[in-house]
Amino acid sequence: MAAYIYACQVNYCCLKKPPIPKFKDLRTSVSSTFKPFLSNLDHLDVPKVIKEISFKLLDNFVDLTFEFVDQPLLPSQSNFAPVEEIGEAVRVTTIQGEIPNDFPEGVYIRNGANPLFGGLKSTKSIFGKSSHLWIEGEGMLHALYFTKEKEKGNKWNILYKNKYVETDTFNMEKDRKKPSIIPNMEGDALAVFMAFLLNVLRFGVFHKYLSNTSVFEHSKKYYSIAENHMPQEINIQTLETLGNWTVNGAWNRSFTAHPKKVPGTGELVIMGTYPLKPYFELGVISADGKQMIHKVDLKLNRCILCHEIGVTKRYNVILDFPLTMDLTRLIIGEELIKYNEYGYARIGIMPRYGDANSIKWFEVEPCYVFHLINCFEDNDEVVVRACRARRWIIPRPNESELSLDTLNETSFNKNNIESSKDLFSFFNVCEWRLNMKTGEVKMKNLTKNNHRFIMEFPMINEHFISLKNKFGYQQLVNSETFFNSAKNLSGGFAKFGGLAKLHFEEISKDIKEEEDLIKVEYHIFPKNTFCSGATFVPKLDGVDEDDGWILTFTHNENTNQSQVYIVDAENFESEPIAIILLPNRVPYGFHGAFMPFNL
Repeated sequence: MAAYIYACQVNYCCLKKPPIPKFKDLRTSVSSTFKPFLSNLDHLDVPKVIKEISFKLLDNFVDLTFEFVDQPLLPSQSNFAPVEEIGEAVRVTTIQGEIPNDFPEGVYIRNGANPLFGGLKSTKSIFGKSSHLWIEGEGMLHALYFTKEKEKGNKWNILYKNKYVETDTFNMEKDRKKPSIIPNMEGDALAVFMAFLLNVLRFGVFHKYLSNTSVFEHSKKYYSIAENHMPQEINIQTLETLGNWTVNGAWNRSFTAHPKKVPGTGELVIMGTYPLKPYFELGVISADGKQMIHKVDLKLNRCILCHEIGVTKRYNVILDFPLTMDLTRLIIGEELIKYNEYGYARIGIMPRYGDANSIKWFEVEPCYVFHLINCFEDNDEVVVRACRARRWIIPRPNESELSLDTLNETSFNKNNIESSKDLFSFFNVCEWRLNMKTGEVKMKNLTKNNHRFIMEFPMINEHFISLKNKFGYQQLVNSETFFNSAKNLSGGFAKFGGLAKLHFEEISKDIKEEEDLIKVEYHIFPKNTFCSGATFVPKLDGVDEDDGWILTFTHNENTNQSQVYIVDAENFESEPIAIILLPNRVPYGFHGAFMPFNL
């Protein structure tokens, strides 16, 4: 049906206007009543009218065929629920502890999913079911502004504000006042395929432009991003969306949520993947943000789901792992997104302004990496540190059974808690050393396989991006919290109950270890308090790499109180030096950043 309507739409758009008879006797016989009609008909845009009719037919077809259904949340998932915009910024009045005098003035900002219309949706239709993943949902920015009132003895003035990122699809659905773009990230193959097709025919897009993942700065401008679209420029003071950033028309595809600024040059290295060729393009943006000074197709033969790109002083670091998106799989009834544990995995090292032929590829054991910690050069080696999972996993916090991947190697539910502890051995902080002269690959785990923590969402002092660094920081999923949640079917996987500090140049003193592992310190939050968007804030006059603080949004589920913790990075396991109580609930989200005012 949809294909037929589309064919009609294409054919009708090619029609020309029917000629108006020009016979003199006919014109003289026409009543003056019809003259205005004939005049208007001469200016009628017939293809536009047909296009509008076709759109309405498609819209009616979707309304009749597809039922949008709320994806329910359990009580223990209440802080995944969306919130409303609060409007004007609100002054924060309650702070436990003290904000240090040498803390920089600036904005702590975090992105996250905040679905329109009350929550995530699934659809039911004659084609089957399709749904959003829990990581979808329109982006909402939550910002905490730190300024000093100099007339009051440098007393801290703290303001809180939130606001949606207004992408093109956000504005469209908001204007329509109803869910319109059909979810298509998982579900029955035919339903997912039809969702893709109908979204393209109606709105010209495969899916929503979410802009919910991270926030970054380049050339004193600020951007919100999710890698399924280009970034949106944001007014950092008001959080208003200023429009899409296309680098003056040079970039019109997806854009990584983790672009990397090159120390020294100030250039920004980006990449974008797409389910149609070219599957993977890399770009280098000038330091002033006005031009794309290098853009190249890496000529990959598959569309990989790649969340990160790395940089060293001279190289770009490319991750080509066997998690792929393939539209043709939908046609034969398979999954759109699939991890192939027997597929090849490799890391590419590419000169900054190189091309596909200049990449040196290093084969590695199949795995998946969401996030890099850092990359740097060490003599003849390129060192890549990352959060490595032995297989792909997307947690689903609103399902009673959470599958590891499409292979269903293991699952966890209320009857299968013990076997699911193997999940925690899937994750390690690891290091690859790639020898550019010999081609040799050395890989080692830096943290142990245990059943205590999963570490993810890494951060470092950003002054050390592409340089050899001593410290890294991560958010923690605590196994005890996780398994207690799993017993109650609450999906605790996405709840981070603490922070970790990694000492890359210190060896663990645990005598039980059979190999040299790095020292790890832990900062654990009170029971049922969880964090998101943690970031490192360096001291303005800091000497050591860890001179600074960790900021993170937290939520106490016992009291339903959202907060911001400030943790001393040097005295990591001590109590937080300040806890800022927020005037509004902040749902769990993704990446945060601190933007100092003294840029």
